[in-house]
Amino acid sequence: MKCPYCGKINNKVIDSRLSKDGRMIRRRRECLACKRRFTTYEKLEELLPMVVKKDGRRENFSREKIISGIRKACQKRPISMTRIEEFVDALELQFQETGKKELSSTDIGERVINELRDWDEVAYVRFASVYRQFRDINEFMSELEQMLKSRQDTQAE
Repeated sequence: MKCPYCGKINNKVIDSRLSKDGRMIRRRRECLACKRRFTTYEKLEELLPMVVKKDGRRENFSREKIISGIRKACQKRPISMTRIEEFVDALELQFQETGKKELSSTDIGERVINELRDWDEVAYVRFASVYRQFRDINEFMSELEQMLKSRQDTQAE
């Protein structure tokens, strides 16, 4: 492992710890050249399915892309990064366990949008406006009206 401070590759592991879920190892290392310490994470390389986009293109599954989209929707909202990462971890695990070689971007988007609906209405609307590609204000208003109706139905129960 290359030292992030001096660039040398000679270092030793000082401490190793397993993550809470047992899927990652955190290692504290000390560079033998500059004596500075740094942390690395070791994770099993997982085989994730390819994502089939709406236009038929295929690309590698990217948790960073999902996190980025959720973070943008949740910007300035009371949703922690930990909550987002835990959701994406669970989502990733679900997709691995299916054993499928491909999954649709629509499936990913629907799972994210359903989760955001439960978390925060503003984040949900932000994500929906991009994901559902509203072409005009009428489509946007229609989505808001459905959300308000659903909320009223829930409160009436």
